[in-house]
Amino acid sequence: MTDLKNPASAPLAAPFGSYSKTLALRSRETPEKIALRDSGGELTWAEMHAKVERIAARLVETGLAEGQSVAILGTSSIAYALVFLAAVRAGGVAAPLTTSASRAQLEGMAADSGASHLFVDRAKTAELAASDTGAFLPELTHIILDEELESWMAPEGTLAPAHDPQPGDPFNIIYSSGTTGTPKGIVHSHSMRWTQFAPIGLSILEADVDPVSLASTPLYSNTTMAGFLPVLLAGGTVNIMGKFKTVDWLETAQRFDVAVTMLVPVQYQRLMDEPRFDEFDLSALKLKYCTSAPFSAELKRQVLDRMPGGLVEIYSMTEGGVVCLLSAHEFLDKLHTVGRPSPGSVVKVLDDNDNEVAPGQPGNLVGHSQTMMTGYKNQPGKTQEGYWTDPDSGETWQRMGDIGRVDADGFVELVGRAKDMIISGGFNIFPSDLEAELEKDPRVAEAAVIGVPSKQWGETPLGFVRLADGVDEAEVADIMGQANGNVGKTQRLSALQAIDEMPRSHIGKLLKSELRDRVNSLE
Repeated sequence: MTDLKNPASAPLAAPFGSYSKTLALRSRETPEKIALRDSGGELTWAEMHAKVERIAARLVETGLAEGQSVAILGTSSIAYALVFLAAVRAGGVAAPLTTSASRAQLEGMAADSGASHLFVDRAKTAELAASDTGAFLPELTHIILDEELESWMAPEGTLAPAHDPQPGDPFNIIYSSGTTGTPKGIVHSHSMRWTQFAPIGLSILEADVDPVSLASTPLYSNTTMAGFLPVLLAGGTVNIMGKFKTVDWLETAQRFDVAVTMLVPVQYQRLMDEPRFDEFDLSALKLKYCTSAPFSAELKRQVLDRMPGGLVEIYSMTEGGVVCLLSAHEFLDKLHTVGRPSPGSVVKVLDDNDNEVAPGQPGNLVGHSQTMMTGYKNQPGKTQEGYWTDPDSGETWQRMGDIGRVDADGFVELVGRAKDMIISGGFNIFPSDLEAELEKDPRVAEAAVIGVPSKQWGETPLGFVRLADGVDEAEVADIMGQANGNVGKTQRLSALQAIDEMPRSHIGKLLKSELRDRVNSLE
């Protein structure tokens, strides 16, 4: 083992450990340090630990079985974070539910998770009651997060029964977003979460960075875990935002000397567009992460130019597979890529027959690493569909769902989503190529391209643009003409439409399914 500079790093250097025991250790090391903060208050490490124990004890007392899920639904807050941590401490499984999901999807997720407890905030309760379709999940025990949690938890000083998690035990279920029907529940084990986040916490401590983070994406999102769990493992402070607003984010980062943050690309873009951005002192920032959606080279350059500290892009899936890292501040000539596979991760590029393609050629990405999901909850068939088995080694790899290529230096460049590829007249068209071409035009703020049916070609590209401020829709025809003049004949857009706002999930993923629905509704 490499010599450690910081004594607090030692627990995180172990190949496996218990989250709950590590957090208990941090509470003894720095009991008066702030652990959690939101717009309504803050908790020290000692206070957080005590409340997690009391909630966990009450969960066990009220029937939570080992390995059973605890459903959580509502806006991110201290209370939400406490329940997440307490579910794991009690030997259960944290099951945060997507707030943007429909009522039917929420009911499906709760049933799929097997939860008997539902922690839900008052705002979501009121929203569901307004739907006037009967009681919401009456078979579950409901605890109102922002009103009842304190009185519901066990008495002060109560400790939960001892629990030693095993590496293969389930840690959490993260439900996929942007889907129709009931989202799939992605199960992560204790081993996977430790392997994934203990090294990040270790790197923060060894870099001598004061671990103060700002979590501004929802706690139901796997994205948020990267700014939440590693910082707590490092004994730091997590500032939780219920809803992302640019000025609120900047004020919080400045006020509390935020050193670490995880943002999705659309949040970085909104910060870059914020007129008051330069008024704030962000000098405490040391590490900025980004994941979950395409991050353009131009936006990376803006962030590097205007925000202090390193910028690291993480490419992977909630399901696992290859993990690529791009230290953008170190590889300015590779900003068009998502970086190289991290230690322990391997990527292969396959054709449609699952044969490896020639170096530098695009194909379907598959990946293997130590951070693979256990599987989809209750869906072994869907789990297997997402896997590729290496015929030589017998190893299980995750199909990443992306088309990409690996350059001579080992950097991975994404070409597009496999399901979004357009086949027109027998030619493969990658929407990302056309989107990049459209976004070169200063009149275009954002572009998206989908394939639509064509009698002549089978499919043909249709584009959508969000115009830059002050640009008239009358410019759209010229924008399309300019773009079509710069691409091959087989790639040309058949039509281009202006749109006020691109449809996105709560963590900024572009929802091309909604663009397709928009087209279908006009037919």
